[in-house]
Amino acid sequence: MTMPLEVSDLWYRYPGSGEDVLRGVNLKAERGEVLAIVGLSGSGKSTLCYCLSGIVPHIYSGDMRGEVLINGTPTLSMKIPEIATRLGIVFQEPDTQLFSPTVEDEVAFGPENLCLSREEIGERLELALKQVGMEDFRLSSPNRLSGGQKQLIALASVLGLDPEILIFDEAMSQIDMQGKAAIKEAIKGLKDRGKTVVMIEHDFENLDVVDRVLLLRDGVLQPFEGKL
Repeated sequence: MTMPLEVSDLWYRYPGSGEDVLRGVNLKAERGEVLAIVGLSGSGKSTLCYCLSGIVPHIYSGDMRGEVLINGTPTLSMKIPEIATRLGIVFQEPDTQLFSPTVEDEVAFGPENLCLSREEIGERLELALKQVGMEDFRLSSPNRLSGGQKQLIALASVLGLDPEILIFDEAMSQIDMQGKAAIKEAIKGLKDRGKTVVMIEHDFENLDVVDRVLLLRDGVLQPFEGKL
């Protein structure tokens, strides 16, 4: 059976570096699974995130060996816009993802670039905002929102593309408890809809919504046994 997300013997080395950051990573994530990857700073978590999302090798170069497969298709053979319709990523700092004058413009940007009909763009906009509980902020400026609210809008902008896989790159690290609770509820909703969720995490308190935890240590992915 084809997995939504699969990594096969992945190695990666940054340009000019003498050492591999990732060393033989293998990973399979199932439909409807919430998977967490934990590890200390410098263990390669962000690099793995870049590889999963296609940022490596399409934006960041370097020596990448092995494969990342989305529904059986190597990311190496896909273009970034194609990957974005299948896999979405929510980064640690929402301000890096928000650039439109209103929430409505922000969430509609992705579907508009897919050249969808006005009706479908409107439907996706409404559904994405509803999924994160931000319908009342549709005409607000993202700059006036709290950190947690900004993160929810960043998530909504990803949901507008309706990807099957979502990656949260330490997306709860800079928001308060209320914001974390909202993000967790959104993740539960994604799981219920059969989406595949990968959480890159360092805070064990955020792992209460996951099905499985793996540890990335010195570039090697392994079962998590309760300590870093």
